Amino acid sequence: MIKHGLTLLALTFAGLSCNAQAVADSKPAVVAVRAGRILDVRSGKYLAKEIIWIVGDRIQKIGPESELALQLPADAQIIDLSRFTILPGLIDSHTHLTGSPDLLGNAWLHMSGARWALHGVKNAKLTLEAGFTTVRDLGSGAYVDIALRDAINEGDVIGPRMLACGEQLSITGGHGDDTYLAPEFNYSDGGVADGTAAVTHIVRRNIKYGADVIKMMATGGVTSEADDPRAEQFSPEEMRAIVETAHRLGRKVAAHAHGSQGIKDAVLAGVDSIEHGSFIDDEGIQLMKTHGTYLVPTLYQIDWGQENAGKTGMTPNMLRKTKLVYSVARQNIGHALREGVKVALGTDAAMFPHGLNARELGAMVRLGLTPLQSIQAGTINAADLLGWADRIGALEPGKFADLIAVDGDPLSDVTVLEHVTFVMKGGAVFKNEQNRRSEQ
Repeated sequence: MIKHGLTLLALTFAGLSCNAQAVADSKPAVVAVRAGRILDVRSGKYLAKEIIWIVGDRIQKIGPESELALQLPADAQIIDLSRFTILPGLIDSHTHLTGSPDLLGNAWLHMSGARWALHGVKNAKLTLEAGFTTVRDLGSGAYVDIALRDAINEGDVIGPRMLACGEQLSITGGHGDDTYLAPEFNYSDGGVADGTAAVTHIVRRNIKYGADVIKMMATGGVTSEADDPRAEQFSPEEMRAIVETAHRLGRKVAAHAHGSQGIKDAVLAGVDSIEHGSFIDDEGIQLMKTHGTYLVPTLYQIDWGQENAGKTGMTPNMLRKTKLVYSVARQNIGHALREGVKVALGTDAAMFPHGLNARELGAMVRLGLTPLQSIQAGTINAADLLGWADRIGALEPGKFADLIAVDGDPLSDVTVLEHVTFVMKGGAVFKNEQNRRSEQ
């Protein structure tokens, strides 16, 4: 009995020892990033020769290298970015990770949900490596975007942090209800709903299946076959039902809106952002400023689309509508930006190839924003719009260790952000080309 007791005691201590070792092995890693200079995106000022002290996936401290270097634990991993400019990871408030330009039009009829998902896997990696550590994905069928988000969160797939919307809400025959099939097929997309009771049901169903945000089509669009981008689609009553239901359940609402009346009614209904805003007028601008509604202008797609229209799957009618929208969008949106509407960076990537998202920064600068304002649109402003200002958008203690490095001064030339050298998300390095760039 004594022998068995001693054996049991020894095994118990051995088990405790193993558990202690497991706890020690699971201790969050400490990483110290030596930064040549850090851009404070709130003030627009540079901090030189700083250390970003990271524990696990969060920033613990930021301070002068001369002070923090003496405090670091002996096992800290040092990442030397002393030759580069460091910024927070960028945020794209309007992507479609599962789409691509060649799938615009009716090409989607040949695609399964599984194939859409695999497109998303490829595009998520491209987007992260372009320096966008967070995105708000605004629509895919069959909840594929939600599945992609979950796969990224679980570490199965490489990609940015995602907020996903699930099915986009649309009226019958509107932007979001594809009309390529003949009537005998009796087909409508999953987010199609008419009337306040029906739209309320779709919002609740989207949230049931994991939607972080709700998207509705307030007006017609470009990449739909039969509608007019200028025409309002949901009624004001339907819009209010969508917004009130979403807000009651803790979700924000993004409104696709090109036409001026749809913009105004969506703002009055309480949406959190207007996507595109091509035909916005002075009344709409003032309403957005009064209500604090964000504009997500998606400008670079205009530049890319005018140069590459033949490389997309758009039908002749869609191409006609692009000319209609593009002819006025820059002027109207530029006016809204100069009038001080709150702006968050969003690209509508899928209208152009994923990975080119940072070109949106230059597009906003060309319409009147300063480089700093453009960067703020893709950092602190976008974080505020997404409701994640407490965790992303700036390099500050307590926030996720999401950061990028570039070679150059983005306040002098914002296009240097199109060539990101280093990407970290949550303390893990996903891209590091500094050695390769120094050899070139």
